[in-house]
Amino acid sequence: MREPAAPAYAAGSLADVLPSLALSLGVPGEDRGGGADLGLTPARRGVVVLVDGLGAHQLARRLGHAPWLRSHRERTRALPAGFPATTATSMGTFGTGLPPGGHGMLGYEVLVPETNRVFNELSWEDGPVPERWQPRRTWFQRAADDGLEVVRVGPGFFDGSGLTRAALRGGRFVAADLLAARVDAALRAVRSAPRALVYLYWGEVDKLGHVHGPETFEWTTELESVDRELARLAAGLPDDASLTVTADHGMIACPHDTRVDVRHEPGLLAGVRHLGGEPRGTQVYCEPGAAADVAAAWAERLGERAWVRSREQAVAAGWFGPVEPEHLARVGDVVVVSSGDLAVVDSGRMRQQLLDLVGMHGGLEPEELDVPLVHVPPRAG
Repeated sequence: MREPAAPAYAAGSLADVLPSLALSLGVPGEDRGGGADLGLTPARRGVVVLVDGLGAHQLARRLGHAPWLRSHRERTRALPAGFPATTATSMGTFGTGLPPGGHGMLGYEVLVPETNRVFNELSWEDGPVPERWQPRRTWFQRAADDGLEVVRVGPGFFDGSGLTRAALRGGRFVAADLLAARVDAALRAVRSAPRALVYLYWGEVDKLGHVHGPETFEWTTELESVDRELARLAAGLPDDASLTVTADHGMIACPHDTRVDVRHEPGLLAGVRHLGGEPRGTQVYCEPGAAADVAAAWAERLGERAWVRSREQAVAAGWFGPVEPEHLARVGDVVVVSSGDLAVVDSGRMRQQLLDLVGMHGGLEPEELDVPLVHVPPRAG
C-alpha cells in the first residue's frame, strides 16, 4: 500500500495565509518562525474570506458555476490545510500561522491528557480554558497590536466561543447571519480605518457538503451564491484593499454501506481507552501497554483501506508538522487515516445526525487536504 504524503508545510500551507496577508499589510513578521511567505501584494487594507469546506479540487471541477472565481483562476493556487483536515484544527492553523503540531489543536475530538477525557474542539463543551489550551498569539492579535483595525465577521454564536478564543482571538467581532449581511459588514469595516484587516467566515458550503455530498446540486447552488457575493465584495472594496479567499478543508463522499462501525467490531475496541479524531482520521487512545496490539488489530481489519500508524510513526512522518513536546500526549497512541472513501464511525457514541452525513473529511487524501488560495491585489497602491 502506498505511503500517504505528509502535507508540504514548508512549501506553503494554510498556516502561511494570515501571516503573509499581515505582512502584505505592513505587520512585522520577523518572529514568525519557519513559515513560507506567499508573496501577497502589498496593500493598506485587506479582507480575507474563509469558505468552510470549499476544497481546491471540488472548486476546480465546479468553476463553471462560479464566474467570479473562474475569472481569477490565474491568481488561484492550492495549499494543504494540514492534518487532520478538519475545521477545529484548520482554524488553529489559520489563526496562529502554525502547523497543527505547533498550536496543538489536533482534531475534532481530542484527549485532554491531564484529565483523561476527550472533548470536542469545535463545540468546546466542557473544554479546557481556551487561552491555556492554545496560548500562542494569533495574527489577529499581532495585527491589532500594530495599529490595524481588526474585525472578524461571522455568526453571533462564534463571539466568545471556545474555538474563537483559542484560535481567532484579536480585534473586534461583528455578528451577521446571512452572507449578504456579512459582506455588508465586511465592507463597512474595511472602509472604517486607513489600515484594516477584516476576516469573513461562511459555513454553508461545508454544511451542504456534509448533508448531501460535495459537488451535488445543493452544494453547487451554494457555491453559485458564494461566488455572487464574492464578486459584490470585490467590487465594493476601497482601491487600496486586497481580497484573499481560502478554505479550511475539502471533502469526500463516503457511502454508508462501506463504512466500518466500531460498535459492531469488538476486536477494534479491545484495549481502547478512548476514541477521538473524526471518521476519516481516527485517533485511538489505548490502555497502558495495549497500543501495539490495538494497532495490529486495526491494521488487520482495515487492510489497505486505511493507514494505521503509531503516534511515533505519525509524528515522524510529519503528518502534523513539527509537534511541540507538550502536545505529544494529545495525539492518539494509534492514528488511523482512511484511504479512498472509507469512514470509521461509532454508533455507540455518535449522534444519528452525524451518522447520517455523506460528506466527510479529516484525512490525508488531496480531496480533503487541499484548499484554494485566491488573492486579488488592490486596484491601486
